[in-house]
Amino acid sequence: MTTIRKRIWAWMMFDWAQQPYATLGLTFIFGPYFASVAAEYFMAGGSTERAASATAQSLWSSAQTIAGLAIAFSAPILGAYADASGRKMPWFVTFISTAVLCAAGLWFLQPDGTGLYLALILFWLGFVASESAFNLNNAILPSLNQGDAVGRLSGGAIAFGYWGGVLSLFVMLLFFAENEGGTTLIGLSPPFGLDAKAREGTRFVGPFIALWFAIFAIPFFIWTQDLPAERAVRPSLGTVFGQLKATLAGVVKRPSYRSFLLSSMFYRDAMTALYSYGGVYANLVLGWEIIQIGVFGIIAAIAAAILSWVGGLADERFGPKPVIRANIWCLIIVGCVIVGMSREGLLGIPFPEGSRLPDIIFYICGAIIGGAGGSLYAASRTMMVRHCRPDHAAEAFGLFALAGRATAFLAPALITLFTILTQSNQLGFIPVILLFLLGLFLLRFVNPDGDRAA
Repeated sequence: MTTIRKRIWAWMMFDWAQQPYATLGLTFIFGPYFASVAAEYFMAGGSTERAASATAQSLWSSAQTIAGLAIAFSAPILGAYADASGRKMPWFVTFISTAVLCAAGLWFLQPDGTGLYLALILFWLGFVASESAFNLNNAILPSLNQGDAVGRLSGGAIAFGYWGGVLSLFVMLLFFAENEGGTTLIGLSPPFGLDAKAREGTRFVGPFIALWFAIFAIPFFIWTQDLPAERAVRPSLGTVFGQLKATLAGVVKRPSYRSFLLSSMFYRDAMTALYSYGGVYANLVLGWEIIQIGVFGIIAAIAAAILSWVGGLADERFGPKPVIRANIWCLIIVGCVIVGMSREGLLGIPFPEGSRLPDIIFYICGAIIGGAGGSLYAASRTMMVRHCRPDHAAEAFGLFALAGRATAFLAPALITLFTILTQSNQLGFIPVILLFLLGLFLLRFVNPDGDRAA
């Protein structure tokens, strides 16, 4: 028999299993590797270095836009269907299997650009599957019966996931990801006969993510089952859409719920942009290699693990709204630094020639991005619990996913537009700051205690 304690650990293990897709794939290993390969590929095609860099960033952001839209508009429908049928596990099997297969295929992106577009498609297809499973996993939280301690549980799960990200990043940096000299962070050649010249150590990040996800998802599948009391006859699509329509109509009549979804729509879009482009920015603006970006990732992930846990404690004591507000202000400051910094100076203040200050400052920014971002998401998840009923949790968290993705095209599209217009990777981040400010304004109208309208 599965006890509530095992269900909680199973729920937390999903965060641990899924985290490397974001940590290693989106931000610190594959994302920067893709950016560097794409930039070299476009320069080989005749583009200038600056134009090639901007095109590489635009390609990545355009694919993210499409993936975000797919997640946004499928999540509420999937959630409503899962609630109506009481069956989530078949969806978990489908989505996790898809993410694992797509991650494994990232191996085929070679340094000369061979497989560039295939890898782009596979990464974002797997990302959609991974995030869809994550949204369904969020919907399990209200059923874990933790009462006022739900904030601490949410923050603890995020922290646990980040520790998985830290461990996976350590393994990749110490033993696989090679620098230009062909060795890892501790001076080793990639194992298993992997060819450093062909960047096979770095390319192994795809199969590594796949193995990690598949292995650590096993406890989740063993200890998580669809509850018999929730199972129902498979609903028709008409029933699902009717239920979803009624829910959306109800949201309009609930001011706090409506304001929270709108606020989170903008600040989570901005937060995702920071996660997505942190490593790309470090590579294209500061000229960091994969290993430097990986160290940056370790710092960010450790900060995220610690501060997500601390944020969970603060959430339990003060509630999620003050935690959300404080973290948004931290990320606004980081956004201003990103816009105003290059290797030459910060906000018009020049650095000495050859200074390591931009590297140190961006390491600090990485810690803030990781810590504030993790704590922000955990507190947002708690606030969502305060606005939903357990029997409609999957549908509610589907709307939560829609809120986080409905404008998912906005930040990447605006970053793409600003980057093309200014031909500057730094100025391309201005829209991120504006989105955070808009989310902060809308948060004013959210009831700190939420609402649980029947």
